[in-house]
Amino acid sequence: MCGITGLYLEKGTIDPIKLDGAAQTLTHRGPDNSDSFVDGSFGMAHTRLSIIDLSGGDQPLFARNKELILIANGEIYNFIELRRDLAKRGHHFATRSDSEVILHAYVQYGKDFLRVLHGMFAFALYDKTDRRLILARDRLGIKPLFLAHLAEGVAFASEIKALRYLDSAPPQIDPNGLIEYLQNQFSSGRTTLLKGYERLLPGEAVCIEQGQVRERWRYWSPLEIKPVTMDFQEARDAFDQLMETVMRQHMRSDVPFGLFLSGGVDSSILLALLSRYKDEPIRTFSVGFCDTRLADELPQAERLAMHFGSRHTAIRPDAEAIFHSLPYTVWAADELMRDYASLPTAILAEAAAKELKVVFSGEGGDEVFAGYGRYRSSILERWIKGIIAPGSGGFRTRGTLRGRWPQRLLKPELLNCLSAARTPFVDAWQATPADWSNLQRMQYVDLITALPDNLLVKLDRMLMGWSLEGRVPFLDHRVVEFGLGLPDHLKVSGRHGKAFLKRWAAQYLPEDHLFGPKRGFYVPIGEWIRGRFLSVLAEVLPRNAAIRTWFRPEGVTRLIRTCRPSGPNSRMVWALLQFAIWHHFFIDGIGQRPPVKLDPLEILDK
Repeated sequence: MCGITGLYLEKGTIDPIKLDGAAQTLTHRGPDNSDSFVDGSFGMAHTRLSIIDLSGGDQPLFARNKELILIANGEIYNFIELRRDLAKRGHHFATRSDSEVILHAYVQYGKDFLRVLHGMFAFALYDKTDRRLILARDRLGIKPLFLAHLAEGVAFASEIKALRYLDSAPPQIDPNGLIEYLQNQFSSGRTTLLKGYERLLPGEAVCIEQGQVRERWRYWSPLEIKPVTMDFQEARDAFDQLMETVMRQHMRSDVPFGLFLSGGVDSSILLALLSRYKDEPIRTFSVGFCDTRLADELPQAERLAMHFGSRHTAIRPDAEAIFHSLPYTVWAADELMRDYASLPTAILAEAAAKELKVVFSGEGGDEVFAGYGRYRSSILERWIKGIIAPGSGGFRTRGTLRGRWPQRLLKPELLNCLSAARTPFVDAWQATPADWSNLQRMQYVDLITALPDNLLVKLDRMLMGWSLEGRVPFLDHRVVEFGLGLPDHLKVSGRHGKAFLKRWAAQYLPEDHLFGPKRGFYVPIGEWIRGRFLSVLAEVLPRNAAIRTWFRPEGVTRLIRTCRPSGPNSRMVWALLQFAIWHHFFIDGIGQRPPVKLDPLEILDK
């Protein structure tokens, strides 16, 4: 896992010092090595976290007499099979790196080369002869890649903080991105928090020449997946073979790996499969919480760890440890998202990174196999919601800001954007094929919005903030194609979601564990926003300069004063708190790395 960045000017020459400075902002993504390549008006840099070919895989990588140059972030899981095939076709490899197959696949297949790559990746491939740059992102958006349209050309990077370093112009907040964050928990699609900065979409490639974007294309989309007809036994046989292939490929590594074990279905399945295919105990990590009235999943995780003989560590941070890790997680996240789970994920990553470079995680199981309760809402409920908020079949209709709060909190520039906040969900729903069921449509909406722009942001940035790679087998595109194409009756059965996956996993796990009520990963932030913290926040947040620019201070004060544990207002208080911290790092500054532990109130009071 690595960090990549670069700049393509319309004219002039690259300043290597500035390029190296941008790379330095990404050293958390790749602390093992850093190098760069410059060719007149084009330059790119790479920071490496060594996972495969530890001694020989430093980048940039070269091919075709050094006329093709590559920097990449991620893993090509089928690199052994690809390398074998390409070698038969006459290709010669200089390293054992999985990334080198990208170069040779491009030589062999031209523009179609992306279709043969199986993995999680974001890369920049430069053709020196034609002065053409190709940027590409993996099919599900597991790895990040951003573009910035600057006055002097186009910049790209794994994280916005590197773009901020390359951009000499003052940053401007995009109110559309900010309102999506406030209303939906994250901004989505190309839209980010900064004007002129965009995400590459999952499964997208871009061609840049002479400092300008010349072409875009999607080489994969879930919309291409066709519904299939099969019974459980047929599906089980097919999935047996598929998961064995996927797991064996995902386990390829020249360094040890572990697993984040939540106690839920998805991570439990991964523990069972990893234990099956590896002949030594798996290193597992779980997190729970002190100072909360609700039970967590630590007991289930510990029972599973004992059952499979894993080497297990359970972590129980208190409220102060959680709050003091907030500034670092906001910095690491790079993008604003309100997901409380970022905090415990970062704490798990901090613990795991002391001894590992790679961990597995269960993200994607709910989206791919229809596990969320929102997929099982009644027809009547969706009909009513669809009347109130049309366009998405009654799905993803309610935002965080409701009632009078938009008028109380938002200044006009934000308030005027409020009606467009649901656009990503409506557009996704409307794009689905006519022969899809509503369940498949709901899965698709999540697969291209909440998954890449929230859950996978959490996974990638929280882990890479501690120089740790995360692997997510349920988001191998072959598994996604299988799950999205399954008949509805295999995915949802009565009140049970993820029915097929649970029935399939019964060969490895106890049925009472698989078919018990879904608990979810609960983080009790709402319970902790109280007492002295809330009192001080009520004083410092409304007078914060960033807050006063976009929000009505009197409304912010009222929001905090009416905040109750686990109530809806606590989510918006948390969103505003994160925005103020993010603004401090990325608008007032250029993404400087903060201390790992820091009281967030100290930042607000500056």
